[in-house]
Amino acid sequence: MPLFIALSLGLCFMAQTASPLQTALITPITITIGLALALSSLVGSLLKKRVDVWYDIFASGVLLVWFAYWKPLFTLHTPIFFFFPLYFAVMTALVGLFFIGQRDKIDQESLGFMRILDNKTLIQPWVFMLAILGSLELHQHFLLYPTLMTLLIMRFALASCVQGRSA
Repeated sequence: MPLFIALSLGLCFMAQTASPLQTALITPITITIGLALALSSLVGSLLKKRVDVWYDIFASGVLLVWFAYWKPLFTLHTPIFFFFPLYFAVMTALVGLFFIGQRDKIDQESLGFMRILDNKTLIQPWVFMLAILGSLELHQHFLLYPTLMTLLIMRFALASCVQGRSA
């Protein structure tokens, strides 16, 4: 998810340096673009083709929506706009490095169990994606969004490992 990592680090930098670009991102057009990316990737994830691309586009779109929608609701130097994107970038990079990068070392029995999990209805990517979109509306539960994003990153790791070994 290179686009998501780059966007997260960019937002992190802008929040830390109080960049004037923040005001350009806090617009209705950013929310519209982010929602369009998120909804198109949600539909694309149902096709189960190129899983990595859909996860990356969804996570990036939702991050844009989150930043543009939530930033005006909090005080000027609220640390969540620095720490959440930093956490997302580090978490995604570590998952890619330690789980997805090591998928060739997974034994057949574990891979079979992972395939069963990958096909379970309750942990399909679109379920997480819908929950994440819903969590954006719950401002008073500000930890719900990063928690669900963490679960989506773990789901991405599962799908990438299974798809990478199936190919």
